[in-house]
Amino acid sequence: MARQLFEYDRPQRFVAGTVGQPGQRAFYLQASDGTATTTVALEKQQVAALAERVDELLDEVLRRSGGSAPVPALAPTQAEDLEPLEMPVEEAFRVGTMSLAWDADRDLVVIECFEVGDDPEVVELEELTGLEDPQASTAGDDGPSLLRVTLTGAAARAFARRALALVAAGRPPCPFCGNPLDPDGHVCPRANGYRR
Repeated sequence: MARQLFEYDRPQRFVAGTVGQPGQRAFYLQASDGTATTTVALEKQQVAALAERVDELLDEVLRRSGGSAPVPALAPTQAEDLEPLEMPVEEAFRVGTMSLAWDADRDLVVIECFEVGDDPEVVELEELTGLEDPQASTAGDDGPSLLRVTLTGAAARAFARRALALVAAGRPPCPFCGNPLDPDGHVCPRANGYRR
């Protein structure tokens, strides 16, 4: 299968979102710029890990720069995106691994999402530089698909804030055992199998 490369340099929109009811939600990352939209599927834990790492990376950039880097300490309210995913949600691929970096030359966060089953150390990232068209392109080499997004510090903070809120918006925990509650209750291990 030919490798598909999806490149978004400071897109109009990069968000995490879900489809479905709590307890049965499917998680997605979606990048949009102009008429181009790319959606990739991933696990809830991957969304949480990415959001936490983005915040940690931005905090470290601020610390090392002594506060001079163009990175806000908190997500600016004007960058907040509360809109749902663009429909229809058409999954380009399922994310296996991700990488995160700070591009010091351009003062941008770089997020790369690799298709399931690949090893990002094997992918020759030099081949991917210079792609400016956010439309999917195919390289002659076989390999995993890749979504690469570059974000400003403010956009990255807004992405992390929304993603963490999305993960926290799942089913509420049982006050007795801590397991997620379904709308009609659950069999609680602390109640010897009785429904709460």
